[in-house]
Amino acid sequence: MTKSSGTILDGDSRPRGGEAQEGSSTKSSGTILDGTGREPRSGWETVIGLEIHAQLATRSKIFSGASTAYGAPPNAQASLVDLGFPGVLPVLNGDAVRMAVRFGLAIGARIARQSVFARKNYFYPDLPKGYQISQYELPIVAQGALEIVLDDGSTKRVGITRAHLEEDAGKSLHEGLGGLTGVDLNRAGTPLIEIVSEPDLRSAREAVAYMKKVHTLVRYLEICDGNMQEGSFRCDANVSVRPKGSDKLGTRAEIKNINSFRFVEKAIQYEIARQIELIESGGKVVQETRLYDPDKGETRSMRAKEEANDYRYFPDPDLLPLAVAEDFIEAVRESLPELPDEKAARFSSQYGLSAYDAGVLTASRELADYYEEVVRTVPREPKLAANWVMGELAAVLNKESLEVGSGRMPAARLAGLLTRIADETISGKIAKEVFEAMWAGGEGADAIIASKGLKQITDTGAIERAIEEVMARNPGQLAEFRAGKEKLFGFFVGQVMKATQGKANPAQLNELLKKKLPG
Repeated sequence: MTKSSGTILDGDSRPRGGEAQEGSSTKSSGTILDGTGREPRSGWETVIGLEIHAQLATRSKIFSGASTAYGAPPNAQASLVDLGFPGVLPVLNGDAVRMAVRFGLAIGARIARQSVFARKNYFYPDLPKGYQISQYELPIVAQGALEIVLDDGSTKRVGITRAHLEEDAGKSLHEGLGGLTGVDLNRAGTPLIEIVSEPDLRSAREAVAYMKKVHTLVRYLEICDGNMQEGSFRCDANVSVRPKGSDKLGTRAEIKNINSFRFVEKAIQYEIARQIELIESGGKVVQETRLYDPDKGETRSMRAKEEANDYRYFPDPDLLPLAVAEDFIEAVRESLPELPDEKAARFSSQYGLSAYDAGVLTASRELADYYEEVVRTVPREPKLAANWVMGELAAVLNKESLEVGSGRMPAARLAGLLTRIADETISGKIAKEVFEAMWAGGEGADAIIASKGLKQITDTGAIERAIEEVMARNPGQLAEFRAGKEKLFGFFVGQVMKATQGKANPAQLNELLKKKLPG
């Protein structure tokens, strides 16, 4: 293929010139898990590569002005360009290019100064043109990498071969059509970035960790909403097995269109076990495309796997090569936010959090921003804030399937509660009761503490009187404690707390009991 100049973007999206760059890929080895998540019979290892499709968050499609909004009636958002009518020409969406470059810079990849759109030819009912516009030999992004955290806390580098721009196909519909198939072309022409990993993954859990890392990253970059239920983020998994120690790749099967982390893990585990069992029983794995059936928990054959030559790729004659100028790339670089790994490292150093806590709190940009807003109000209590955000708050959000930014518990309101824990107005135990009332009614902590009379007792004299009353009511237990049965200390703590309706300051109570119980 020869190189030439064509569609060009500079820092202001104005036409300029550019150079082409290409990437290459490498392969590596590791170990596998079986269908139950345990290591399988010795002698086998697995090789996994993921092709992740992320729908770019543009308002219009990649080659037409049709809307990309989700939920429109079938075929209401398919323009003549999307439908492949004669005489129409595609016009590249500059925002899609900007988002692809944004992703490439975030993974430390090479941005091609010149890339080429190609026609991927195949016939399917949801592909009205008879071809898909994609990138083949010269993708816009090549040779990047991400680091994932493994179960044992160690990190692993996963190479990213390429990330290329392409248009999505439509969708075939089968349910409620009386045995017929309908076609909805609203998705046709929706911009995607396909992120192709190196075959560096060695277990289903590693694959899920990698997919989650990409999911977090595209949301941080605000190039994809990551909504898996709506199909905005999905993946194809290429799975093969080979004898341990071999450097020759086994025959792979591709599992198509998996749209949940749980299904990715289960589909890969099943496929690993299927291939090992097939080979050990004397059979051979055939290269094919398979689908995962979540109801049966198994993969099944869909069709023979095509090779690149089956698609008869050739440069799209309606789209000139895309040239991206240096100042355009630098403008995108300057617009990058603080990335997840950078933010996690800062949380550890600035707030004294463990690597685990920092990783959880930076798993989404919204959660990280929420946490920092809380800490701004209680700057001396970063660990307390982390515990409550990851604990009580996360629990109720998960229970009601809400996002942290839903407005149900604004950061300022949670910070108000933590302030009252920090200044010992209430204990941690009472705080949980206050939190439940705040979640249910929307009031602030101070109003609930006042209305329910939950203010913590910090008056030493009042706590001492309560201790003396409990000791007087329980002479037998007191005698046993003084005789050496020290585990009864907890009994007296509980009785005093009960007597004070849980309002006694726990630290003061413990210190006073240590003085009074021995006699």
